[in-house]
Amino acid sequence: MSKLNHIVLFKFKPEVTSEEIHGLFSEVLEMTESVPGIENYSAGPNNSPEGLSQGFTHGLLMTFTDAAARDAYLPHPEHERIRQLLLPKVETAAVFDYEV
Repeated sequence: MSKLNHIVLFKFKPEVTSEEIHGLFSEVLEMTESVPGIENYSAGPNNSPEGLSQGFTHGLLMTFTDAAARDAYLPHPEHERIRQLLLPKVETAAVFDYEV
């Protein structure tokens, strides 16, 4: 079974403060500690000098034990709770998953 990386890129609405964003990512961190199958989590603001971010300001990476763990995570109540916190603050997002 292959591990799976789950990448989410965010462009937050202009009125969302850095303190709010920090709080949101703290909530995500807490969630990752309670949902089975998440092996690793990291998140932060974009700092690439390449100029290719297409407006995305922040990203996160979760590593799941396998695709089945990711599939179980998607409808998980804690994931849904986080989505409800994030979506009103996000202008756009992109999700990209791949097996490691």
